[in-house]
Amino acid sequence: MSETREPENRPQGISDYTGPAGGWGALRALARTVREQMKASPDTRALLQMNQPDGFDCPGCAWPDPRHTSSFEFCENGAKAVTWEATVKRVDPDFFARHTATELWSWSDHQLEDAGRLTEPLRYDAETDHYVPITWDEAFARAGASMQALAHADQAEFYCSGRASNEAAFLYQLFAREFGTNNFPDCSNMCHEATSTGLPKSIGIGKGTVTLEDFDLADAIFCIGHNPGTNHPRMLGTLAAASKRGVPIVVANPMRERGLERFKSPQHPTEMLSTHSTPLASAYHQVRIGGDMAMLKGMMKLVVEADALDHAFIADHTEGLDALRADLDATSWNWIEVASGLTRDAIESMAQVYMKAERVIVCYGMGITQHKHGTQNVQAIANLLLLRGQFGKPGAGICPLRGHSNVQGDRTVGITELPTEDMLQRLDDAFGIAAPRHHGHNAVEALAAMRSGHSKALISLGGNLAVAMPDPEACFAAVRGLDLSVNILTKFNRTCLLTAKETLVLPCLGRTELDVQQAGPQWVTVEDSMSMVHASRGKLKAPGPDVRSEPAIVAGLAQAAMPHTRIDWAALVADYDRIRDGIEAVYPDFRDFNIRVREPGGFRLTIGPATRTWKTPTGKAQFIAHPHAEEQVERSLLLTTIRSHDQYNTTIYSLDDRYRGVTGRRDVIFANEVDLAMLGLAEGDKVDVTTPAGRTLKGFTLVRHAIARGSLAAYYPEANCLVPLDNYDPASGTPAYKSIPVTIRAAA
Repeated sequence: MSETREPENRPQGISDYTGPAGGWGALRALARTVREQMKASPDTRALLQMNQPDGFDCPGCAWPDPRHTSSFEFCENGAKAVTWEATVKRVDPDFFARHTATELWSWSDHQLEDAGRLTEPLRYDAETDHYVPITWDEAFARAGASMQALAHADQAEFYCSGRASNEAAFLYQLFAREFGTNNFPDCSNMCHEATSTGLPKSIGIGKGTVTLEDFDLADAIFCIGHNPGTNHPRMLGTLAAASKRGVPIVVANPMRERGLERFKSPQHPTEMLSTHSTPLASAYHQVRIGGDMAMLKGMMKLVVEADALDHAFIADHTEGLDALRADLDATSWNWIEVASGLTRDAIESMAQVYMKAERVIVCYGMGITQHKHGTQNVQAIANLLLLRGQFGKPGAGICPLRGHSNVQGDRTVGITELPTEDMLQRLDDAFGIAAPRHHGHNAVEALAAMRSGHSKALISLGGNLAVAMPDPEACFAAVRGLDLSVNILTKFNRTCLLTAKETLVLPCLGRTELDVQQAGPQWVTVEDSMSMVHASRGKLKAPGPDVRSEPAIVAGLAQAAMPHTRIDWAALVADYDRIRDGIEAVYPDFRDFNIRVREPGGFRLTIGPATRTWKTPTGKAQFIAHPHAEEQVERSLLLTTIRSHDQYNTTIYSLDDRYRGVTGRRDVIFANEVDLAMLGLAEGDKVDVTTPAGRTLKGFTLVRHAIARGSLAAYYPEANCLVPLDNYDPASGTPAYKSIPVTIRAAA
């Protein structure tokens, strides 16, 4: 049975997807990707090692592994991430001899990464406009000379992607801090920094509080501002299991997303052979973009008015309820309905589900965090849960949905521009260094420093920073103006083409690949979004003999940049157990690290709220009120950036977006059909989208979609040009990718 409906006068490449999330469409897409990337390679067996106790951790999302893993514990997008990494395609010296940098700049982001794996260290030769192979010794010497020539250490920016292992990230922060800076722009700054900033003030920790097992015990699950079908697909199995046992799953999301509506598991043959799929959302509320705070205040207002509070929990464990109650009393239903785009009846139905449930989990994604008020949104969710004591009991808590598979772990082991004194002192004691105490740059601050000329060097441990950030033209110019740009990558991307005075591209091993050092084969660790730390063991052959591990590359750069370093980098890299010993010395929660992580499934880090322990200044959880000016309700169209189904952050696997019915293109604007009619526009029209400051996305095609009134959506990073660098949450620094005021008109 076809999962798409033939289009009726719809634009080219646009159809109606009628199937569930998962299903045969997922298996067909996976088979096609394996065929295109891995061809007849015997390494296709790698898929069976993913998320297994003796295998490697998925390089995609951070959804945790079940304790008893199946023989087929992966999802379509995770498998795509593996095939993308384990591809047989290569970008070797012959490739770069055939293509100039100018020619490569004209390629799409998809074409650049689809070309294959890097095999040798490279530097950009301005005279020939080619990337040319160099030895590792020369690469380290060139990078070291440029870093030693800096006027001071804070002229260097150390960017880190969330795919780096705990071991690589720990060495990276050690390198930067011995060098003398806390400049750590990282991918957390662009996604869940509002969580890391907001939750510690509310509940004493900047992480989620639930485990995977809690979903088996929850009486209600709320999903706000996220799309699991694309961004964390293994969550679909967890939601399906909850649905089958009758748990209400309440969704609040501007767009209708198939991954929140129904699911057919490719891992269950009987379900695949049936005509049925599992319904997920028991109620689907299309909140207006940016209307989450109003919706949450409406729910809290109803809970307080009904006196459905856990009074004993509030008295024993919280402070600040009176201020929150006063704010809710001052909030009108007119404002709530206008700002949220939901009726009072709809919000009352959500509140009724919440009040009837004994154990509630609230999950949220970047639809909550990537706003100018993202930190406030996160704290409002914490407020809602605190009202009924939904912390410190099985089946309840808060669940921020992280993106990259170790973005949370990197932060845990020191990738932060805001280190604590206790952590720095333990680092100094363990390694005999004098780490700097002043705070460093986040991503927005790093770009500002590069644009102004205050920062002169950018070292990137993975990622595609300039493409991921807002205002790409400004970011591109900033990187081009540097003295040094070092890119540690598995694949070539657009940031590599932003040539500084010295531009180096250093090929690293992927998560799937065997890492052999002096002491023998090594393995690394990662932390999932529920604070489980476990081992990851790559087994595939490297794409070339000159490809090195991330820890080895970091150590080589550190030795070159600091000839008189006090750290024995070679010894640390020779045996990763020594790196883990260092992590244990600096972070007490990693006690007996090398012993506990060798247990199947690893171990969980301490989560205070799980035992109703609150590491706040007063030792209690905090209700945090956020009064608002009701006359400031934004009534213009708001645009949100989104990822396609064949995309992971800036990595674009193909130009398709199956669940939204898009094939072979990304130049589309999703819009509500009623809004289009009121504007005198129709599906298929070419339009220009313009911000109040005059930023414009030109010539995109309108596509009607089930999206909240007053809301538009366009793909990331194509729509990043609409977001200025100074449009961010002032509390966390997170860019406001999800709420961009715009107007649309027929294209000139």
